[in-house]
Amino acid sequence: MNSKIPALIAEKLQIAEQQVLNTLLLLDDGATVPFISRYRKERTGGLDEVKILDISDEYKRLLDMEKRKETIVSTIEEQGKMTDELRDKIETTWSATELEDIYLPYKPKRRTRAQIAREKGLEPLAGILMSQRRPDVERAAERYLSDDVPAVDEALAGARDIIAEWVNENTTARNIVRNVFEREAVISSRVIKGKEKEGDKYRDYFEAGEPLRRISSHRLLAMRRGETEGFLRVDISPDEEHALERLCKYFVKAADDSGVQVRMAVTDSYKRLLKPSIETEFAALSKEKADMEAIHIFEENLRQLLLSPPLGQKRILGIDPGFRTGCKVVCLDEQGNLLHNETIYPHPPQNDRSGAMRKIAHLVEQFNIQAIAVGNGTAGRETEQFVQNIRYDRKVQIFSVSESGASIYSASKTAREEFPQYDVTVRGAVSLGRRLMDPLAELVKIDPKSIGVGQYQHDVNQTLLKHALDRTVELCVNRVGVNVNTASKYLLTYVSGVGSVLAQNIVNYRAEQGMFRSRRSLLKVPKMGAKSFEQSAGFLRIQGADNPLDNSAVHPESYDVVERMAKDLNCSVSDLLVDEALRKKVVLERYITETTGLPTLQDILTELGKPGRDPRETIKVFEFDPSVKTLSDLREGMILPGIITNITKFGAFVDMGIKESGLVHISQMTDRFVSDPTEIVSLHQHVTVKVLEVDESRKRVSLSMIV
Repeated sequence: MNSKIPALIAEKLQIAEQQVLNTLLLLDDGATVPFISRYRKERTGGLDEVKILDISDEYKRLLDMEKRKETIVSTIEEQGKMTDELRDKIETTWSATELEDIYLPYKPKRRTRAQIAREKGLEPLAGILMSQRRPDVERAAERYLSDDVPAVDEALAGARDIIAEWVNENTTARNIVRNVFEREAVISSRVIKGKEKEGDKYRDYFEAGEPLRRISSHRLLAMRRGETEGFLRVDISPDEEHALERLCKYFVKAADDSGVQVRMAVTDSYKRLLKPSIETEFAALSKEKADMEAIHIFEENLRQLLLSPPLGQKRILGIDPGFRTGCKVVCLDEQGNLLHNETIYPHPPQNDRSGAMRKIAHLVEQFNIQAIAVGNGTAGRETEQFVQNIRYDRKVQIFSVSESGASIYSASKTAREEFPQYDVTVRGAVSLGRRLMDPLAELVKIDPKSIGVGQYQHDVNQTLLKHALDRTVELCVNRVGVNVNTASKYLLTYVSGVGSVLAQNIVNYRAEQGMFRSRRSLLKVPKMGAKSFEQSAGFLRIQGADNPLDNSAVHPESYDVVERMAKDLNCSVSDLLVDEALRKKVVLERYITETTGLPTLQDILTELGKPGRDPRETIKVFEFDPSVKTLSDLREGMILPGIITNITKFGAFVDMGIKESGLVHISQMTDRFVSDPTEIVSLHQHVTVKVLEVDESRKRVSLSMIV
């Protein structure tokens, strides 16, 4: 590790250098972010997951820059142009932009106009003009006439081409233009002639423009998507006169003909080289910023979705609704195993409502069903109302469950492996039922970007998106913890230190040897080495284990601490878990050691009070307004119940029980200024909204939470 890296990261993130160094050493040693944040607080000074991820990301960026420096140094050395001064400049810069500016004059390039002029021997003339000490430029140019350069005008033009390239490769010039772009650049979009009808969905951007530094991420991504699809032409430009004025002030030193020549070269350089280059740079930077904003929103939505309240281990009847093809019905036991499946036809065109009612009531009785999960897609609202009208022999809770991504799962390799003998409709219904039991355990089987809680997720950098979403899933899984005796291999894969191979080995070992009775027995699983065990054990739960701590977030490395606490109080570990009065007698300072500090001891004591308890909230039943079934039922001024289904930078989408979701713009969430919708709303939050406007032609509904 470069000794400068910890200090650079510390300065950028405003974290103490020792905290950064210790975190990097843990990461380099193979420790995962969930493990470090939960079990190594003394080493990191209590850094949370977000800070540790920031350190990890910045570390990777700096390592990538070191590799880039090596490539640049090697290229310049091959050209025989490396000097001690140049090497020092490269080694001491940690700005990617500055590094590329240093490299630009040495970067292999196509045969340029400047190169052609050099081949004609015009570089000395360019130097004379650039010095601006020879007012008679034509006489100076006559000395460079040749068979290749027969006229003075051609000599001057070639010299200007060389000067234009010098200007383009000048770091100060590039920074001048960057400064103008940063302050004044406007991003504008125009519809491509003849594409008006075909690109109607981009109507808002047919003639749009706003300052680049203020444009919202969703508008920029929409413009770029329209450009990619061939409907819009997008441009980023500052005021040209101002940019040229700044450049000429720096380069033009004489008021004679030589100054005129330099001014012409500078103008050409800006229009032909500098402006396109810096525009590309700012296009990339603005896109990257918009991507990161969109990815952050997706991460937060996904986190909230994965941590949605579970119903728990109940017997579930899952229904994947449909009209013509019927409603696929499945019955699941407490572990989510499929017990029964069939199809009912309560809706048009078959309309076998009474037969379907009898069948559902019979299945509820036969399989001791405790709750019904109804998909919220096509025919979802009608099916939910249908099952609510059935008379059951017991109390049955009915829930509407999001179908987002269910079709992706049902056709996936994962679903085929789980249910090779059933078709996609059965798999989809099973997924819906399992989502009600435990959203996290089921949704980890689906590619996160297919879950449907993002903003322009197909337009952002897919590598960054996958990395961010996979990381979010990992953090959520480890926050909740996993029952090692019931978890699928897909859920186990995300446990700290496990991965896909070890996850499969755990499942195989469980199938062959029976349920795990202790965390220590995990060491018998093939490829479960000491390091993997260290990283994963605290996140794997074993209900009914011989040692009650095995069903807690207390790490095995700290069991001896808890045992000493119990011994000092003349009680058992089990007594500590159930008796709050005993826990209050624990004096944590007595158990501080070189490796176990107060932060870890406080975590241990907190966990003893809630061993194995799910940190997620309790699920609540929700009912839509029964009088609203389609878009045409909506009227301005209506007050309706709804559920937040997606959050974006500009607002939140609300399910009101109809096919179309309504939008609560960020300005309509509360009567005060809000910069981030997540300050006010969360995914699956139950809200009351007022209908502001209904646009049936565009199928858009504007809502307000200020009621």
